[in-house]
Amino acid sequence: MAEIDEIRKLLKSKSLIIGTERTVKNLKIGKVSRAYVSSNCPDSVKDDLKYYGGLSQTPIIELEQTNEEIGTLCKKPFLISVLSVLK
Repeated sequence: MAEIDEIRKLLKSKSLIIGTERTVKNLKIGKVSRAYVSSNCPDSVKDDLKYYGGLSQTPIIELEQTNEEIGTLCKKPFLISVLSVLK
């Protein structure tokens, strides 16, 4: 539950990145401090994130919420499987 409260705060600060492609791109260049993955995120996406997270020594945190719940939390009309925080 602490992660959800943190995500709510980060939404206001504009340092939150939404989406797999943007997260992977920023992981590759080392601009991400941590990434969040939904509970029902596809395994191929989780594997990619863990690989690039390992290279940049960035923690990948698996949430208990589904991508639908995260989309609602972020007040977006679409599903969100991956969130990340800029350094």
